Parts: sequence; C-alpha cells; structure tokens
Amino acid sequence: MNFRSFHIVAALFFLLPAHLAIAQQPAPPGFSEPKQRQAKPDLSALPRLRFLTTVDFFPFSYLDADNRLSGVHIDLARQICDELDMMERCQVQALPWDELDTAIESKQGEAIIAGLAITAENRERYLFSRPYMRFPARLVTRRQATLSEPLHDSTAGKRIGVIGASAHEVLLRDLFPNAQSVVYGRRDWLYEDLKSGRLDGIFGDGVKLSFWLAGQASDDCCAFSGGPYLAPEYLGQGLAIAVPNDMPQLAEAIDFALQSIDVSGRFTDIYLRYFPVDFY
Repeated sequence: MNFRSFHIVAALFFLLPAHLAIAQQPAPPGFSEPKQRQAKPDLSALPRLRFLTTVDFFPFSYLDADNRLSGVHIDLARQICDELDMMERCQVQALPWDELDTAIESKQGEAIIAGLAITAENRERYLFSRPYMRFPARLVTRRQATLSEPLHDSTAGKRIGVIGASAHEVLLRDLFPNAQSVVYGRRDWLYEDLKSGRLDGIFGDGVKLSFWLAGQASDDCCAFSGGPYLAPEYLGQGLAIAVPNDMPQLAEAIDFALQSIDVSGRFTDIYLRYFPVDFY
C-alpha cells in the first residue's frame, strides 16, 4: 500500500463547497519528541536538494487551478529546505509514479516525498525519515446518534459498515468483535446507508471520511464518534520521506528538519490548510 488510493475521492469532496493507540483528544498530528535535541547536520557539501513527487496524490501533491504544483508535500518540502538553509539549492519536481525509483537511481533527485510505503522491500533501497503523518481509522455516525468511548462497548450490537477486503474490515472485526460488521463493495452505498439510518456507523480511513464529512454529499448528516485509532500493524507506518541508502547524513538532516517543523507548529499550519475536517 502506498497511501495513494484515496486521492480521487478526496479531490471530489475537497472541491465542493461547504500496538493500538487511541488519541485522548482530537489534535493535528505530531509524532516528534518535543524534548529531543539534535544537532543541525551540515549539508554544505550537498550541491542541491531535489525532492521528487507526483501530481496525482491529492491533497498531498497535485496541480491547482493555475496549473501550479501544490499540496501538503510541496509545502513540507519547502519548509524542510528552509529549515536546512537550502532554499537557494532546493527543488521540487513532479514525475509519474513509476518513474520515481529510476530517477533516484540515475541521480535526478535526492529524496522521494510521494507516499512511498515503508516496507521491508523498500528499506533495502531507501532510508526513511520519521513518519510525518499517519492515517488513523475512525468511526462516523449520524449526528443525532453519536457513540462514545470506549467504542468497544458502545458499538456492541450496532450495525457498522466497512469496505470489504480492506485493512479496516480486519481492524473492525478484531477491535469490535461484538459489533455487527456489514461489508460493502462500494463507498457510495456505504455512505447512503449511514445517512438513511440503515447503518449505525461506518468504520474506515479517517482521511477519506473527513473529506466526505466536509463535502456536500454528506448533507452535514454525520460526525466522527470516539477517537482515532493508530494501528500500524494493520494500517502501515504512515508517510515518510525516502532517500538513497548511501545518503545517511541527508536522512538525519531531514529528521532534524521534521522535528523542528513539528515542534514549532508549522506542520500543524500545513495540516489545517489542506484538511477541512480534523481527522485526529
């Protein structure tokens, strides 16, 4: 999984007007250690820092109405360059997804910021930064019938819809064995049955659900219930930046920059700019 499957659905809604861990309260993501201190790496010998991305991963990297490269990844890459005092040597270039690996191998870039999955296979070729965003699972219910934590208890006997053959289906069955899992093959059917009351809730990717909640299609019917579930053993390690295995100093420098950007609140600013409904 490369965290790229939701961008088409998310784009449609965004353009419309209008071990398991549970977060204690909704908040923009922050996965750094505020008390951690790290010396700023010296990248003076690096001629330039070129981030490679794509244009088809909304809202992380896409072409805006003026055909400009935009998105979370673009803003984050620029913040990293600024933090590392490399703005004059910084570049963000978009390529087709299947050309990213070849471009790195041929020295056309130094880092991939495009949702490349942190897998054992990819770790053989790349060093990964600390994750800067993870995609939690969330429960959505109708506003007049919200469920509270512990969801393990409040979902008992409830009809909870989920997309079949997904990690979220497995997670739902494992976390909430007393809920009545109702499996769907199409997301629009899932949403309509929640709105009509045929379901008590739907369980799925918090990012996709946040865009649906923000869009006109939801008719402001529903809201998140309970808190976010971060389950990397089910949902993956999250988004990180990949650099070649022979550039450990660059990987350390990017980690330093991500730590500083997060602690300073600048990543929160980026997050709030692109996500209309907080999915944490």
